[in-house]
Amino acid sequence: MTAQSRSEPLPPAAELAGGLPPVAEYVNLTKVFGSTVAVDDVSFGLYPGSVIALVGENGAGKSTLVKALGGLYRPDGGHLSVAGAPVAFTSALDAKRAGISVVHQHPGLFPELSLAENVFAGKPLTTTAGLLDHRAMRREATRILGTLGLHVPVTQLVSSLRTSEQQLVEIGRALASKAKVIILDEPTAALTTGEVEQLFGVIRQLRDQGVALMFVGHRLEEIFAISDRIAVLRDGGLIEVRSTRETTQDQAVRLMIGRELSAIYPPKTATIGAPVLEVRGLSDGTNFEGVNLTLRRGEIVGLAGLVGSGRTEIARVLFGIEKAAAGTIRLDGDVLAPRSPAHALAAGIAYVSEDRRGQSIVEDFSILDNATLPVIAKATRLGIVRRSQELALVDEPLQRMKLKFTSYDQPVGSLSGGNQQKVVLAKWLATNPRVLILDEPTQGIDIHAKSEVHRIISELSAQGLAILLISSDMPELLGMCDTIHVMRHGELVSSFGRDDASQYSIALAATGVSPSEDALEESVAPDHPRTGIHEPATPAEREAPAPLSAGSRARAVLTILKGRRETALLAALLVIVIPLGIVNPQFYSPSNVLDLVTTSAMLGIVVLGQMLVMLTRNIDLSVGSMIGLTAFIATAFMKDHPDVPILVGIVVALGIGLLCGLINGLIVAYGRVPSIVVTLGTLAIYRGIDSVLAAGVQISVTDVPPGWVAWATHTTFGVSTIIWIALAIFVLLGAFLSRTPAGREIFATGSNPAGADLIGIRSQRRILLAFVASGLFAGLYGALVASRLGQVDVGIGLGLELTVIASAVVGGVSLRGGHGTVIGVALGTLALYVIQNALALAQVPSQNLQAVYGAAILITVAIDTLISRRTSARKGAIA
Repeated sequence: MTAQSRSEPLPPAAELAGGLPPVAEYVNLTKVFGSTVAVDDVSFGLYPGSVIALVGENGAGKSTLVKALGGLYRPDGGHLSVAGAPVAFTSALDAKRAGISVVHQHPGLFPELSLAENVFAGKPLTTTAGLLDHRAMRREATRILGTLGLHVPVTQLVSSLRTSEQQLVEIGRALASKAKVIILDEPTAALTTGEVEQLFGVIRQLRDQGVALMFVGHRLEEIFAISDRIAVLRDGGLIEVRSTRETTQDQAVRLMIGRELSAIYPPKTATIGAPVLEVRGLSDGTNFEGVNLTLRRGEIVGLAGLVGSGRTEIARVLFGIEKAAAGTIRLDGDVLAPRSPAHALAAGIAYVSEDRRGQSIVEDFSILDNATLPVIAKATRLGIVRRSQELALVDEPLQRMKLKFTSYDQPVGSLSGGNQQKVVLAKWLATNPRVLILDEPTQGIDIHAKSEVHRIISELSAQGLAILLISSDMPELLGMCDTIHVMRHGELVSSFGRDDASQYSIALAATGVSPSEDALEESVAPDHPRTGIHEPATPAEREAPAPLSAGSRARAVLTILKGRRETALLAALLVIVIPLGIVNPQFYSPSNVLDLVTTSAMLGIVVLGQMLVMLTRNIDLSVGSMIGLTAFIATAFMKDHPDVPILVGIVVALGIGLLCGLINGLIVAYGRVPSIVVTLGTLAIYRGIDSVLAAGVQISVTDVPPGWVAWATHTTFGVSTIIWIALAIFVLLGAFLSRTPAGREIFATGSNPAGADLIGIRSQRRILLAFVASGLFAGLYGALVASRLGQVDVGIGLGLELTVIASAVVGGVSLRGGHGTVIGVALGTLALYVIQNALALAQVPSQNLQAVYGAAILITVAIDTLISRRTSARKGAIA
């Protein structure tokens, strides 16, 4: 049976593509997980120059089909076909090589890499020597993103972009890979109306260029605005593939869930009563001002407007997350100034955040634990939580939600998006609120779950609850609300009753467009996307900026330097060094400076290894033990074989370090055991092996060949050999990380591990490489320290792991992975050793150094966290 004979006659579909054959096909595809059939015998094709929409409830099989064509799942029955030939993808990289690219709902980009590197991630442009061609990637990325309407410097980090802009970057990646098929998986979930129209303009542009597209979404108005055909799934089976022009929204809903569209919005049964919440002249001083609202018993009040218009910020002030700068809030006539969420909750206000996964649930917690979070104190006696009282508090709200679950102990993360949202609603209903604020309550859930949430909201209003509904879903506001207020640029600009509101009038109020303008029809027409308030609307405004003058370039360079972590670290180092030289001239003595630089250079080698591991979002606690083990074994080898070249002893140290790093890396990368657990264990193992081998014996300088003692203290051109070795390693590693595909993939692996897997980066290999390098550098340090000290015992390297980690963190290497520089490591290592040197000159006991290093880690992480929060806040303000 062919794809066409089962559900889709070839002529109509092929007619949309000018008679061309499908680029890719699902042919009787079946996928089974355990005893669950996720997709059963599905067949349809994706045609060039055509958009097919894939619709269905959560669990209907949409994600399974996306991941199968994207190379993440292998079919259990049937097969995929590309260009008429059967294919069997084993990875996302295979699908990408076949010309298939997936743009995911949550962009799989790498926040700590530039736009250009993200566009070419997984398939970078290289020179004939195999090195990255950054200039070519910047040039091509600028061209590709420019065609998508994104005119920003491609050298900036992708973390600085809004979500809508990040999705354009991901589409740009698909174009850079010359994708013939692009799958857009829920791409509009976090976009404003203007941004959605901009995205649709890009999709139409790609369609006109002959790309085959599959659009996966829940919002029917978007499905009908952008698609040529609709493939409807239900319970893993393909119900029908229809022409969009010949299908109504009612028909699509009936195919998906077996009910009419009108059933999604229940009839209004609530009786509106006296005012419960009254807001007058409310402002937060930044995001909105002069807002007047009234919520009555049984009333559902809608709040419309573009993202960034101040809607969510009002909710945060009402719930006490942010403080009001002006205005009054009255609850049942009494003045209320919420000091915190707990205060607002105690007063009778509950808030369901728009960020369900980030702020409303704890995915690893059970359903019961999530539902009782706000009222856990009521179920606690003498500090012990009693399950019977937990159930008594939330059983009725949970039962009202009609959840689909196995038990209250089931992790909430295992539920569908719709059932997760029901748990969130039950959680807040357990607090018996008088006012319920719902921020995007149906975002990212399917039609059936949406109708269930709407039913619950309607029932709550009928019971007298006052509800404030914030939504970007226009039909939802029209179908559910008694009154709709519209926000624009922080001001409440219009209000509509239930009978006089329309999508057209709300859109005009939200955008500020006058109906008398000549361009009005074009601004709302589906085929003429507008970019919204964040993007210039005319071609002239979209032109690239004029070249910078010499003075402007100099100021730009200074701005970049001021924003770099290394500049601040260098300044801090000077602040420490200059006073030390004044207070204690001995600090500047040639012998002290030479010792400081040499020791920092030697330690910096180990810190580089730690940096590589941390870049992959891991940590190596065993470096100190590896150093002790390699130093002892290499020295013992030289003692037993005094006639062999010194280089052999160094190779022995490197080999032991490599073996230890290989063991760590294999367990972490391929065993998928957390690195902190693995390396904490190997720390003890390597130290134990060292103790057994040493057996309390110390190898002294007289036991080894003189050459073994002398090699690390040798000088070349008057400079210590250690410094030359360290300099060579720093330069080579810096070049590797910045100029080779493998080096940038290490950053990508730590910046977004899931995203790396999705584009075919072999992250396990990169993690293994990082641990092996860490072991090699620890082995080299072991050989250096053994030679420099001249005598070795079991105490070498003891506690050094904290010094190494502190140097990396102070040098700007992120514990969250994906960020760090070789220069930062050099400065961080030098800074800590300068502090150590200063404390030694001040005769501070050496045991206090551990406390100093711990404090350095805490302070640095705190500063990084503060900077990250401010950056997120600025980004949110821009959006």
